Amino acid sequence: MPRDLPIGNGNILVAFDQDAILREFYFPYVGQENHTKGERFRFGVWVDGHFRWIPDGFTVERRYLDDTLVTDVLFRGMDLTIRVNALVDYEKNLYLQKITVENELERGREVRLFFAHDFHLYGNEIGDTAAFKPEQNCLLHYKDERYFLINIRANNKFGIDLFATGKKERELQGTWKDAEDGLLSGNPIAQGSVDSVAGIPLTLLPKGRESCFYWIAAGTNWKEVSLLDLFVRKKTPETIFQRTSNFWKLWATQEKLNPKLLPEKVLWLYKRSLLICRTQINNCGSIIAGNDSDAVDFNSDTYSYMWPRDGALVAYGLDLAGYDITRSFYQFCAKILTEEGYFLHKYTPSGALASSWHPWIKDKKPQLPIQEDETALVLWALWNHYKIFKDLELIKTLYNPFIRKMADFLMNYRDLKTGLPLPSFDLWEERQGILTFTVSAVFGGLMAAAHFAALFGESGLAEEYRQGAEEMRSAMDAHLYLEKERRFARMIRFHPDGSKEIDAALDASLYGIFAFGAYDANDERVKSTMDQIREKLWVKTDGGGLARYENDPYYRRGNEPNPWFIATLWMAQYAIAKANSLADLQSALEILEWVANRALPSGTLAEQIDPNTLEPLSISPLTWSHGSYIIAVQEYLNKRIEIEKCPSCNMPKFSKYL
Repeated sequence: MPRDLPIGNGNILVAFDQDAILREFYFPYVGQENHTKGERFRFGVWVDGHFRWIPDGFTVERRYLDDTLVTDVLFRGMDLTIRVNALVDYEKNLYLQKITVENELERGREVRLFFAHDFHLYGNEIGDTAAFKPEQNCLLHYKDERYFLINIRANNKFGIDLFATGKKERELQGTWKDAEDGLLSGNPIAQGSVDSVAGIPLTLLPKGRESCFYWIAAGTNWKEVSLLDLFVRKKTPETIFQRTSNFWKLWATQEKLNPKLLPEKVLWLYKRSLLICRTQINNCGSIIAGNDSDAVDFNSDTYSYMWPRDGALVAYGLDLAGYDITRSFYQFCAKILTEEGYFLHKYTPSGALASSWHPWIKDKKPQLPIQEDETALVLWALWNHYKIFKDLELIKTLYNPFIRKMADFLMNYRDLKTGLPLPSFDLWEERQGILTFTVSAVFGGLMAAAHFAALFGESGLAEEYRQGAEEMRSAMDAHLYLEKERRFARMIRFHPDGSKEIDAALDASLYGIFAFGAYDANDERVKSTMDQIREKLWVKTDGGGLARYENDPYYRRGNEPNPWFIATLWMAQYAIAKANSLADLQSALEILEWVANRALPSGTLAEQIDPNTLEPLSISPLTWSHGSYIIAVQEYLNKRIEIEKCPSCNMPKFSKYL
């Protein structure tokens, strides 16, 4: 089940399922320590003697308030309309909901709302405690250094009147069952595998409505969450709601794009992508690939890690958009770089080495278990960051211990006979060899290093890096371009006997040949390669979209492979890169609209979609999908402004920003 409506502040991430029920609660890092383990935090309604757990008997509409990270969810059922606006305070570690219940009948009614909390602190249920704390009339879940205080304001007063704690799992259904008669036992404490329920009684006039607030304060001890609870009481929930809504509106529109240059739905998804990317970025700088605990069922692991490649490409998009939040990403990368100058497979949100399936030995010989493109792309993206922000103070601190170290690794990790990089794992993490995508990324990384060296007056070093990049491109001409097929190979391997094994499969990642500067987009070899990718990998259903590569089996259900958003957007980037007129840009704009039409109603983009039903597959949201959309929109705008110039003065006709 895809995750939707992510909200957060860089310390907390909360996400919901397709029924708008809370399923993920990460703290103190986005992507690290999921305190729900993906279980449902049920939301129940009792009215007129009847009880239902949403969504039973309710319709659900899932959206955000415009330009914010505040949800706007409508539940309709039992002759009630319930609007839930949920947010995470932009500064404090507070998750807060405003709930408005509207009576659709011409008679008064008693309504009770029930919130069930299925915490698994630190990701497991062993040794948890759930308790009622009378001094603040609140519920508390705690274990070790993780505390979650739950409270409400309803009927013009603070505090919880209806509550229960109890046991769950191990052949027990859970305390949530206690709510189904509209009453709660008031059991004040339970330990072990526990859950809790809080109730809110409301009296609705005929055709009347009432609002209430519910919040969870997250912290590392009782004092911390108690002070957060007092902060809510003092500031008032209304003020917290308004200040966070205002903050995100300012954040999302700090660089206001000219609406005349983009269709409304493209501009809408662009702004939504900026906000969703922000929910996946830790305040420490790590950019997380995606947070959907249902992935465990398929992969026995999650996407809740930082891959330097994904992070670099998302950072590149945010840099293009003018959001220098990426500064902390590059500083984070500097901390996790190995002494030898490369990145390993992936990292936890806090920066520790994460799980991996890349071996340190092959054929009884040691090897580096790396995807070399990850190192190269961080270097490439950092140069683009400098070009945009001219942040010399940042670059000064990174030049010797980070930039040069990565560049020297890229120079040294080469086959001296061919000039190509030594084998590494591909970006899809499925094969090992010398990948055209990887070589293209290394070219871009070395050229970035040359620019940095020149910036610091090291002309000899700059020439060395530049020559290394040019040798690599020459090696691509000699070894990776297939004359007969008139396109680049996906991968090659050299064997000890001197023979060369060619993997000629068409792969969408071949877009890298132009994306990182190795070849001009109008080069005939690029054109032929990309045209064949479009012809062979475009999915043959009404839904369309581009598959990753030929016969891709990942999450595949039927005859056609699944289209990926990032792969499809790479075709847009290609159309933009080679465009010389507005007519040339039309196909890119059509892809931007194609993506917007296949996003969830909230604007969330998954990794891939079913080619027939268009439902999201794999994880949702995928940060890389949103980052790719930002990149494509920004590159489209830049090219359009470049093309549409006044013929007499050669000045742009339009400004990108208002």
